[in-house]
Amino acid sequence: MKKFSLVTVRKRNAMLLLLFTAIFTIITLKLFYLDVIMGDRLFAWALDQRRGAIPILADRGDILDRNLTPLAVSMSTDAVYAIPAEVEDVAKAAADLAPLLDLDYDWLVERLSRKQRMVWLKLRVDPDTAKKVRELKLDGIDITVRPQRFYPHDQLAAHVIGFAGIENQGLEGLEKQYEQYLKGIDGMLLQERDATGRVIPGAKEQRIAPLDGHDLVLTIDHVIQYIAERELARAVVETQSEAGMILLVQPQTGEILASAVYPTFNPNDYQAVPAEYRRNRIFTDIYEPGSTFKVVTGAAALETGVVTLDETFVDPVHLNKWGGWVNCWRSQGHGVQTFVEATENSCNPVFAILAADRLGPKNFYKYITGFGFGEKTGIDFPGERSGLVPKPGEIKHGELLQWANIGFGQGVAVTALQMAMMVSAIANKGKLMKPRLVKEIRDRNGRVVESFQPEMVRQVISEATAMDFAKVMRSVVVNGSGARGEVPGYRVAGKTGTAQIPAATGGYSDDRVASFIGFAPVDDPQIAGIVVLYKIGVRPAYGGTWAAPVFSAVVGDALEYLGVERLFEEKIPVTPGQVFVPNVVNLPKEEALEMLRKARLEASVTGSGQFVEQQFPKPGAEVPPGTKVHLAFFSDEGDAEMVVVPDVRGTSLRDAAVELGRVGLVIVVEGSGMAKEQVPPPGTLVPKGERVYVKFALPQ
Repeated sequence: MKKFSLVTVRKRNAMLLLLFTAIFTIITLKLFYLDVIMGDRLFAWALDQRRGAIPILADRGDILDRNLTPLAVSMSTDAVYAIPAEVEDVAKAAADLAPLLDLDYDWLVERLSRKQRMVWLKLRVDPDTAKKVRELKLDGIDITVRPQRFYPHDQLAAHVIGFAGIENQGLEGLEKQYEQYLKGIDGMLLQERDATGRVIPGAKEQRIAPLDGHDLVLTIDHVIQYIAERELARAVVETQSEAGMILLVQPQTGEILASAVYPTFNPNDYQAVPAEYRRNRIFTDIYEPGSTFKVVTGAAALETGVVTLDETFVDPVHLNKWGGWVNCWRSQGHGVQTFVEATENSCNPVFAILAADRLGPKNFYKYITGFGFGEKTGIDFPGERSGLVPKPGEIKHGELLQWANIGFGQGVAVTALQMAMMVSAIANKGKLMKPRLVKEIRDRNGRVVESFQPEMVRQVISEATAMDFAKVMRSVVVNGSGARGEVPGYRVAGKTGTAQIPAATGGYSDDRVASFIGFAPVDDPQIAGIVVLYKIGVRPAYGGTWAAPVFSAVVGDALEYLGVERLFEEKIPVTPGQVFVPNVVNLPKEEALEMLRKARLEASVTGSGQFVEQQFPKPGAEVPPGTKVHLAFFSDEGDAEMVVVPDVRGTSLRDAAVELGRVGLVIVVEGSGMAKEQVPPPGTLVPKGERVYVKFALPQ
């Protein structure tokens, strides 16, 4: 037998003692860690394992108009849920619930078999269905109350408010933009459960109350909004337009009083219409503004001193300059006219000269961007677009011609919002304001959490220039193309616009945008805004003919509702034995003839159309009673005989005249030699009798 020395035994005993001591120390430290350090956490974890949470959903905040009229509210609705662990017979429960809840049997079986503490079966059921579910007395199936979004005025301001989804989350519009304020914080009901997930009888329940969302107080006035939507729907249907927009702004604050889009939708049933109906075109769609953009050109020209109010221009009708042609919309032109009259007549060549020659690209661009074009306004709404404005030097070929076109609203793309804020700046003495849709955010007790004050972006033009151009715009309504925008007693200032819509293949299509911008009263503006009729379906498709009367109807009713006093201008004394000629431009034939009759004047009519294109003598002229006022009516495009312009380039003057005369067109000659250029270009469809401008040059 092998003997161990006493030293060896002692070493082994010491090692064993050390090992046991280490193990004991580790166990002691582990117990200390679990009991002292992790004790609270482990207790909470164990308790959590025994608890089941049923969510208590917070009420979404209300959306109110500026006068606290509810536009979007939360209502309670019953919802069906299941505790899968408590469902005794999944197949029977699914069979009983499927027809009652109009749900698929297999889908219910899958939901009821999940290893989850709670599952939703149907989020919205009517009271009768909820009662029938309770009467089934199925284990693990219960009813709870959930908030549901409701829009009490249906489609009113739908494109601004947007809508919330079935999970009560904001999906579009202000519902989406202000989700963090509106949604609130959900609460919960905590119940103790056993290892199988069943509620422990007699165990204590804990209810954590939800925190309801905040309310939004909008700048919108629901009465003015209703007026705008009513008149817009009527106009879009009457003119067979694809769509329409109206935006009304309080000029001094930038607060939006009404924002109407047609076609519209009901946010209570938003899935019933195509997504394009739900798009707020005012903020998201861009278009070429046409002659309403002449306000920018004219104001910039006055501000920089490159034009004066009484400066005269000769309308060349067809201006051959900058490597191309700029044509007046009126085939006969406007003759000699002052700057004010050119604005009244909306004469393209005059504004092309101001933009390209007088201002120049860099200076013109400064004022275009100064008025807010080419950038977002920063409105509190999702999806806003900035529009399209070329920078000086960006256009490689024909830059001056392009800037000449921008002078009368072609070659630049804008939103209706930008146009409304621009005209508001004219009304607000040259100050551009940031647009606002929300005035305040309040908690559920009515306390103001956040308030949004008016914010000036910049002073674009001087107060003096703004006031001068406001008078020019007033003259457009009194003496020019904006006659149908007038509201008796409210002295409207405005500008008409008719724009072509670019074709997908390049150039322009036959579609038109008719628009009107303005404000009233001119000496104390309370409302500024815009009316747009997109892809207008009737002819003539002029803004002064169709958009201006919509502006008149909306602004007239809105100012009346706001309690703005009507102040009628004192009539200028007429010379004894004379009468004033009224403005009947753009008026329907019968209305124009009746106005002349009341003024004790006679009418001489040319043209087969139904709306007055031009008149002579001009509005405001003094003439003897019984004087004949010559009225030229727009041609009815549908009735006019249309012909195709032949190609006469490369021919002699005689041959060109013969060829054009053969199809019923009139030649206008410039230069001598052989034909080099022609306007309109070959292949264009024009009314018989139209002029064709041909430039001749001697061979090199």
